[in-house]
Amino acid sequence: MTVNDIKNLLHADVLCCEDCLEHQVHTACGSDMMSDVLAFVKDQSVLITGLCNPQVIRTAEMMDIKCIVFVRGKTPDNQMIQIAGECRIPLLTTSYRMFTACGLLYTNGLSGGNTN
Repeated sequence: MTVNDIKNLLHADVLCCEDCLEHQVHTACGSDMMSDVLAFVKDQSVLITGLCNPQVIRTAEMMDIKCIVFVRGKTPDNQMIQIAGECRIPLLTTSYRMFTACGLLYTNGLSGGNTN
């Protein structure tokens, strides 16, 4: 699945890095706890979160996350958008709640990955 596929499935707005929408994403993680993201995320994932702070971007950068989707209409501030742009991590925002966003991605073929 591509970031563009995620954008379309979630009716999301792109906040930065529109030129990266063709990046491939293989798994997803839905969490507001960055410690869980650090423990469980696999390469080339999308992070689905309602947490809006710069730590989200820094965690994504460390974990090679290909895209961050902010749920519940959350919108990061300009500093976060700037950092994500520098890191080449597309930021999307959707009005869906986390449960719904994760469900839509799952039913369209994106897995959560293996936690073993």
